[in-house]
Amino acid sequence: MTARQISPQEYDDFRRYLEEHSGIVLGDNKHYLVTSRLNRLMREFDLEDFATLMKRLKGQRNSKLHEQIVDAMTTNETLWFRDAYPFEVLKYELLPQITANKLRQVRIWSAASSSGQEAYSISMTIQEYLASKPGSLPGNLQIIGTDISATMLRDASSATYDKMSLARGISEERRQRFFIPAGDKWQVRPEIKARTSFRELNLLNNFSALGKFDIIFCRNVLIYFSSEMKRDILNRMATSLNPGGHLFLGGSESPTSYTDAFEMVRTPKGVVYRVKESAHKGNPFSTRR
Repeated sequence: MTARQISPQEYDDFRRYLEEHSGIVLGDNKHYLVTSRLNRLMREFDLEDFATLMKRLKGQRNSKLHEQIVDAMTTNETLWFRDAYPFEVLKYELLPQITANKLRQVRIWSAASSSGQEAYSISMTIQEYLASKPGSLPGNLQIIGTDISATMLRDASSATYDKMSLARGISEERRQRFFIPAGDKWQVRPEIKARTSFRELNLLNNFSALGKFDIIFCRNVLIYFSSEMKRDILNRMATSLNPGGHLFLGGSESPTSYTDAFEMVRTPKGVVYRVKESAHKGNPFSTRR
């Protein structure tokens, strides 16, 4: 099959489909990217033209094709301890607060966790904190990783990475401490993996079933969504946080343009956002568990 250009009308049709079913918003400048990636998928699935592809997508919304469309249109850019400072804030600011408050349960959400690096980096940070303060955190500590991509979640659940993946943010010291050899790859150690779990989730959908959290990482995710969707997601995350809970966003992201449910907290290590008490008023699920 020879590569073919997608017309402006076809591009708009695809953009509407993608936004409706995944929340991903494509700008006018993504035409070439979409054309290239859809041509590859049309060849892979032996689809003769764009109209056939869209008919297949709309008729089989939970299909393998839809899964690969989402994978193709999201960057899935991830690395270990990305930007460093959120994990420093977690270790030196938030975990000591949790220790001081003597919480019986701690739950952390890694939204858009991709292939698991963020969730496992959180777990490693907790392990490092416990090494210096044994027994200071509750045994009932959970890290939930979610992503829209089933492909990424399979990789995350396997907890197995090649040398190239580890080179993106894992020091030799951490590799020796937190991984074990698995053939020509490396697997996350059981004690790091044990406190993590992964599940498929579209942030556009209701995520109240995940329960309440003390900390949410939603970093470099909101860039994919429209302003209206950002506002909705951030407000729902505010009600998903326990009183006094914290939200990490990407370095260039801020909730202030979309919601007043958070206040900025500046720490020596970096910025984090704390949910305001007012965000829980009138919410019957806001009591600390």
